[in-house]
Amino acid sequence: MSELRERMSNAMCLRGMAARTQEAYIGALVELAKYYQRSPADLRVEEVQAYLLHLIRDKKLAYASVNQASCAFRFLYRRVLGRPEAGFDIPMAKVPQRLPQILRARKSRA
Repeated sequence: MSELRERMSNAMCLRGMAARTQEAYIGALVELAKYYQRSPADLRVEEVQAYLLHLIRDKKLAYASVNQASCAFRFLYRRVLGRPEAGFDIPMAKVPQRLPQILRARKSRA
């Protein structure tokens, strides 16, 4: 994966991504490669989607972690490998809506 890693790293650097984002994206690719024991460039979109499902169901990762992995894969396939058809869909997390502190205080008095 070293050539692919280099291409990915160069593309992220050219786009001005933060160092920590670059580390996270590369880490997500390494984990994907370990899971399938092949280069991510050789994987079909369906296989990547199945991996994302594995992260949600089996590893029980937080939405933010799965979303970051999805963004890394989307960047790889669309920007580095030039496969614009690659889309990785994960549902948006359901986050409870919180009221601002001032409204919570008023609502509890009523």
